[in-house]
Amino acid sequence: MGRILGLDVGEARIGIAISAPEGRLAVPLRILECQGDAADARAISDLARAEGVEALVVGHPLSLDGSVGPQARRVEAFARRLAQESGLPLELWDERLTSVQAERAPMGSRRREAKGARRRRQPADDVAAAIILQSYLDRHRPESPPSSGP
Repeated sequence: MGRILGLDVGEARIGIAISAPEGRLAVPLRILECQGDAADARAISDLARAEGVEALVVGHPLSLDGSVGPQARRVEAFARRLAQESGLPLELWDERLTSVQAERAPMGSRRREAKGARRRRQPADDVAAAIILQSYLDRHRPESPPSSGP
């Protein structure tokens, strides 16, 4: 399995994570501020080429009951554009509750502090992307061969 980019597509930002070379671990990579679907698809495609990525996993924001709502349809349309732009295999992956997990995760609790200012959470979109990608990697991890006894 080659390197994979995981994406958490939002309206204002896209969180991006990448798998480690051996394909077992997802790590947050960066947050892309949205500039429009065409520009975003181009930027992600360029990043994928630069990182030697072989596939894309895009978080699919289904409703809690599993239905496809307006945000899921928007992500589906962006995913089609991205697949065409990048030429890479792309899979939509159920992302229900990953934003909540990202906010609670130690990686997602980065805070900005200024003297006299209230502490504010920074966006955790890249952490949400890593959670989406890790879920995908865990599900697609090859079974370990049975160990032979001594």
